[in-house]
Amino acid sequence: MSKSLGNGIDPMEVIEKYGADALRWFLTSGSTPGQDVRFSYTKMDAAWNFINKIWNASRFVIMNLEDTPAPTKMPDAANLDLTDKWILSQLNQTVADVTRLYESFEFGEAGRTLYNFIWNDFCDWYIEMAKEVLYGDDQAAIANKRYNLAYVLDQTLRLLHPVMPFVTEEIWQSMPHTGDSIVNAAYPEVHAELDDPEATTQMNALIDLIRSVRNIRSEANAPLSKPIDVLVNIQDAPLMTIFKQNQDFIERFVHPKSLEIAEGLTAPALAKTAIISGAEVYVPLAELLDLDEEIARLEGELKRLDGEIKRAKGKLSNKGFTDRAPEKVVQEERDKQADYEQQYQSVEKRVAELKNA
Repeated sequence: MSKSLGNGIDPMEVIEKYGADALRWFLTSGSTPGQDVRFSYTKMDAAWNFINKIWNASRFVIMNLEDTPAPTKMPDAANLDLTDKWILSQLNQTVADVTRLYESFEFGEAGRTLYNFIWNDFCDWYIEMAKEVLYGDDQAAIANKRYNLAYVLDQTLRLLHPVMPFVTEEIWQSMPHTGDSIVNAAYPEVHAELDDPEATTQMNALIDLIRSVRNIRSEANAPLSKPIDVLVNIQDAPLMTIFKQNQDFIERFVHPKSLEIAEGLTAPALAKTAIISGAEVYVPLAELLDLDEEIARLEGELKRLDGEIKRAKGKLSNKGFTDRAPEKVVQEERDKQADYEQQYQSVEKRVAELKNA
């Protein structure tokens, strides 16, 4: 914007249309150190949509709290299921990252970190998976889930408050709380005991499986109302336990006619295939499958995986990386390379099967 060019925007008009919090979010999350912020009504629409997402998610949580007390202490570790452990670990990492970014005045990166946690982890996955418990019959599990939802929402609102003071105050006042205002509530702290890499790994596997089936549905134009068979061929033994224990969650998200999870499954001749870490997913869709398109799609996946393998090899062959990076980071890169190579072999095998079908 430039006053001399006459293309200035009156912030009061923007606030009138979108609200003060949307403008604050746009200005902070869109900022980059050393660069001007370019005003965009498209981005203002996105800011408003994000606030609307927060409002609707909060409304759902608050409507289901009933007699839940104010979340003044961390949830009891003895009463946590996999999704609880995962979201608390993700929240803890978000608190650490956002606090560091606030302190270094990297508000744009802090905003992106908050956005990813709230939209993806909390709204799209945790709340949706919580419904499986909330709509069940186990009253103790329901009470625990309500408290955990309240705790995560409360901590998230406190993290957001410096950027969105008005919306967070309105929501916070509507849920169980202590104190007169969120502005006086203690800022979230990092709790080492909440870090749970195992829960994160397990949840990532579940999310990858669910997302892969959803993608297959989308590619085949098969809506959720259309029943489909889903076969999960386990290659990494620990995944069997994870998927079996959480089969209800999987079925809730993918709506299968049948779901078979086992080792040594053979891919149907005409099935769409997805390769995830430690497993292969087959969805027989003979009436919808274009064989040439499926082969082309998988060959594109081979190119992508080949690029990832080359990238990982290049990184690991760089002594500057292997000598200076923490051993944990180097090992993570080695694990990524091994995983990509395993996926490449699986896709290559599937392409050969389809070409011979």
